[in-house]
Amino acid sequence: MTAEEKKKKKEADKSVRVKRPIGVTLALIIGFIVVLALGSVTVLSSWFQSKDARLTAEENNLTINTRSASSIEERLNAIRSNVFQLLDLLSVVQGGRSSALSRQAQGFFFERNPDIASIYVLSADSLSSTNSSDIRMTNGRFFISNEIDESAQEEFFRQNQDAVRRSCAGETIAANASPVFGRAALCLLFPYKENGRDQTCCVTFSTEGLTDILGTGSLNTSFMINDSDELLVHPDSERILRGESMKNYPLVREMRDNNQNNDTARQIPFDEVDGESGAKTPYFGAYQKIPIADIVVMTIVPLDNVLEGARNATKNNAYLALAVLFITIIFVLFFSRFAISRPMRRLSLAAYEIQKGNFNTPIISRLNFDRKDEIGVLNRGTRDEQEFLNTFAKFTNQGVAKAIATKSIDFEPHLKDCTIFFSDIRGFTKISDGFKSRFNEESAAEIITFLNDYMGRMVNCVTLSHGNIDKFEGDAIMGVWGILREDDLSFEKLPDSDPKKKELALEHSRHVKEDAINCIRGIIAMRYSLMEYNKAAEQFTKEHANEPRARYKPHIQIGCGINTGRVTAGVMGGGEKMEYTAIGDAVNFASRTEATNKPCGTDILITEDTYNLIKMEYIRCEENHRMIPNEFLDDEIVVERIPVTIEVKGKGEQHFYGVVNMPRFDIEKFFKPTNPDFKVDPDCARAVGPRGPRSMKEVRELLGIPTPDFEKVNLNEEENKTVVKPS
Repeated sequence: MTAEEKKKKKEADKSVRVKRPIGVTLALIIGFIVVLALGSVTVLSSWFQSKDARLTAEENNLTINTRSASSIEERLNAIRSNVFQLLDLLSVVQGGRSSALSRQAQGFFFERNPDIASIYVLSADSLSSTNSSDIRMTNGRFFISNEIDESAQEEFFRQNQDAVRRSCAGETIAANASPVFGRAALCLLFPYKENGRDQTCCVTFSTEGLTDILGTGSLNTSFMINDSDELLVHPDSERILRGESMKNYPLVREMRDNNQNNDTARQIPFDEVDGESGAKTPYFGAYQKIPIADIVVMTIVPLDNVLEGARNATKNNAYLALAVLFITIIFVLFFSRFAISRPMRRLSLAAYEIQKGNFNTPIISRLNFDRKDEIGVLNRGTRDEQEFLNTFAKFTNQGVAKAIATKSIDFEPHLKDCTIFFSDIRGFTKISDGFKSRFNEESAAEIITFLNDYMGRMVNCVTLSHGNIDKFEGDAIMGVWGILREDDLSFEKLPDSDPKKKELALEHSRHVKEDAINCIRGIIAMRYSLMEYNKAAEQFTKEHANEPRARYKPHIQIGCGINTGRVTAGVMGGGEKMEYTAIGDAVNFASRTEATNKPCGTDILITEDTYNLIKMEYIRCEENHRMIPNEFLDDEIVVERIPVTIEVKGKGEQHFYGVVNMPRFDIEKFFKPTNPDFKVDPDCARAVGPRGPRSMKEVRELLGIPTPDFEKVNLNEEENKTVVKPS
């Protein structure tokens, strides 16, 4: 070994040498103090506080249930009283129920009771034929304001004929109308006699007032069920809209088993079992029966929440133990050990952030790299690892780099359902030639500067919408949504009779739809970013107009193609070059879709596969009667079908859809995560959102795209993959 090699080895050994090793004695002293001083206190205090918390929670839960049941009963009695007063008034009004005075009385009633949707007086045979004694009063404002078709009321009674007959026979019945109305609603059917005829008075009303009475406390949850154990009112409205039955709920089973004792109110402990894991969650449950339609008000509180205070006390004791631990460290190791705890914590946090794929965590910059002990060695190693990972992430897909760091990537080729996006700059060859003719040998740097400005904005949109940049091909960008999602398609091999197959298929479909919506959201944000770029490019060109070889940035248009389908994902290549990417017909089709923008006069096209995937929840179309569920309204998408039939090689006849707008797109909310100082440009806000275009005609006018003549357009000038046929 030469003298130079010995010197280098000595320096390497010196950089990793531990000058102040941590002794075992420190751990023994700390452990002894913590266990002796705080162990017994923690155990005893936790036990006493848990016992007190259980007793208090039981009393509080029963009180809440009793109070809620009483308020609900008063509310339902008030509804019955008001409705019957109205019917009594109408029966004595001169001129009958069709008179102006009668109509005025109905109008006043619904004005003062806006949550009541309708009042029907029906006979047992009213569902098969119309009787002159029937009364049908509807609150038009209720149906309009809630976007409900009034035919939903008739549909409800058609589905609940047995309830109508039972009520005519003398029973008071409560029925859940939410699944038919599409919002939380309840129908009370009261026996009603007029002129000796057995009828029922059916009052349908919103349950928002009842939900307010039951409240949505952080600990206690109250809900209502009817005599058939159907859920009538619950803080989670989705469960009511599904028409969920509580027949198998442990508290309900206990209550029904106690009917033989004629219990109308009681509180019992019970366990709720998770259907998937089988884990048991202990609860306190109280119930109170209301003498109206056999309605039961139930209030539950999880024991884990009840014991939260005791756990907090235990946690506080643990904090005290940490404080004692810290003081002990000071006395045992003096000032030389004073800075161990905090740097180790920071180092652990830094390592944790890197494991999560957050390579740019600012925690690393706060580490001390000059220390000469084990922590200093680890700090320097962590800094070097950060530099390497940041460089690695720039040379490959950032999402892939993060997945590799978190060990969540499947390197083996596998099938996935993804949404693929391609974009391309229109006339890029002409733009490139313009740079070459003006700047000659400097044109390459100018072109790269222009492309980096443009692509940086586009990549930001993809990243913010949870997509992954797959590759750049010149001026083209390929992005994929869902390629890094954990996706197991093994459920497709299950027999159709297995209920798990349907459950997993629905969950998978939801994820694929989310990917498609995220993709469209990100790409339509590109329209805004492109307008911002063009505005900045125009300003840049003006600022450099008087230079000898005036620098400029071109005004550009792009085309974007989106397709959803099954791809093969995995590591392609080998040896010295590998790439994690997606391939398959779905990818090729997305590329062909992007190329179709120019002859179709559009900037964003989605395929028929993507359209069919999302249309029922996000697009107003004939299939969903142009009604979008409330939970999907914020992501509503406006599209226009391209008025040609497109025959795609290998896929047959297809239709493409031009993306017009997402009317509720919040530009500022979308871009804020990466730019806290972001402000919406009023000129560019016309690209998307409330001020965005309402038709493809307005899109073309906004972007300066000529309207094509679809009778003459040819999509096959370069490649015979698509053939346009007039619709």
